[in-house]
Formats: sequence, C-alpha cells, structure tokens
Amino acid sequence: MRAVVQRVVEASVVVDGETIGSVEQGLLIYLGVETTDSEDDAKYIVNKIRHLRIFPDHTKPMNKDVSESGGAVLVVSAFTTAGDARRGRRPSFDAAANGDMAEPLYERVCEMIAETGLNVATGSFGADMAVKSVNDGPVCILLDSKRTF
Repeated sequence: MRAVVQRVVEASVVVDGETIGSVEQGLLIYLGVETTDSEDDAKYIVNKIRHLRIFPDHTKPMNKDVSESGGAVLVVSAFTTAGDARRGRRPSFDAAANGDMAEPLYERVCEMIAETGLNVATGSFGADMAVKSVNDGPVCILLDSKRTF
C-alpha cells in the first residue's frame, strides 16, 4: 500500500460539480492499494498517517502530528500511486489492485483513521475526481507499507 501524504491548509474533492469531501488544515492522502496488500498493510499506513510529525509547534517546524495540530484527513483513492515508471515513458500499473480488492481496503483505511479520533473526509472510489488543495510548506511525504523506499 502506498500513500502520498500532503500537509494542507485546505483540500477538497469535487465529483460532477459537487464537493463531496473537504478539510481545512490537515492532511490530504492519495492512497493506492496493491495486489499484495492486506489488513497489515492498512494498519501500517494508518499508524504512519496518524503519528507522522509534520506539523509545527512553537519549538520546531515539524513536531506535532495531525491530531495534536487539530487537523483532519481527506483520503482519496489513487491507483496511480502504484505506478512504476522505471522503464519506458508510460507507467505500468500492474501492481495496482483491481477495484474488488482495493475498495474494501481503501474503506478500511478510512475507517481505521476515523477510529483514532480524527475527522475523515473521502473522495468517491473509482470516480473521476477533481482534487483541489493548498499545500502547506509544501510538505509531501511518501509512504509504502512494503518499505521499498
């Protein structure tokens, strides 16, 4: 499972002209599920997202996690995070899980994040989404449950 984690001032998801999910200060997560992923991968990603210290306090620029900073989380399904562009010019998405496998794990990640006490907004799995965000920093962190990078 892979995630692109962005610290944002605000972020929202629009589908068919309607805003379906939004957060003010917090995290925008692009989440991709791979064919080899399981509940353990979801737990790893959720733990990292919940405790990633990338928000400022009065002593350091990256010392608080999203909860300590009073932020929320917007999770957007994005199979493209599983893309492999090491060869050629067109990424391969062979590692990306199909919708039948990916959707329940995506929903489980959202559920587990909410269980930590954070407010969670979501996109619409499989939809053509317009994601709007104002990145703060910019701060962008890559997570991989297999720890390949």
